Amino acid sequence: MEQLNNDVVEIDVKELLLVILHKWWIILLIGIVGATATGIISKYIIQSVYTSTAKVYVINRQDATTMTLSDLQTGTQLTKDYMILVKSRSVMEQVIGKLGLEMTQEEFEKKIEVNTPEDTRILEIMVKYPDALMAKQIVDALAEISSERMVSVMEMEKVNIVEEGNLPIEPSSPNIIRNTLLGGLVGFALASFICVMIYLMNDTIKTTEDIEKHLGITTLGIIPLEEGVNKKFRKVKQSRRNRKAVLAS
Repeated sequence: MEQLNNDVVEIDVKELLLVILHKWWIILLIGIVGATATGIISKYIIQSVYTSTAKVYVINRQDATTMTLSDLQTGTQLTKDYMILVKSRSVMEQVIGKLGLEMTQEEFEKKIEVNTPEDTRILEIMVKYPDALMAKQIVDALAEISSERMVSVMEMEKVNIVEEGNLPIEPSSPNIIRNTLLGGLVGFALASFICVMIYLMNDTIKTTEDIEKHLGITTLGIIPLEEGVNKKFRKVKQSRRNRKAVLAS
């Protein structure tokens, strides 16, 4: 870090990199602690969530024996209506009552996700729930009840359930591996930032290079401290500490 004016400071990137390399063990330790803590929290504290997905096929034939392009285009438009119908109040209330779920309509709606792949008449209904079996039962009930409701409201022939909900084996969240890696990266970044900030805030002069860099003057020479004087100085400091300890006691 080199001072150009009273208010302008130039930062030497290489010098900062050397500071980080010099403190590599502290940065590594904090990174490991961050990764370990995040992994433990993700595995033992954060509640696991399972996702079950059911698929329905939306089509409205004008003729039961043939399928026209108009039928396919109409089916594509109907999937948009179906997406809204799945989360309708009447459908969710029926599912909650059928399965005896102890949650409000607003809480239940947050566990449902509905989407349709582009240019298809397939509707995907996904339910996220802490219990894998219950997630499957909920999505199956949603597909069944919403299909019946769609046929009734739109006066369609039928809505076909392509796939019933799967029974998830592994939780969809939290992602323990991803969270552990993110925790480690955050630890590394935070430790590096702290080391750099401590270095930048330290304006003490330690070497002759610091004198030339910060004060803009050249040192004429260095006066070394003799070994005997250095030992004597340490003894004086030690005796002062002992004397303070005695007075304090």
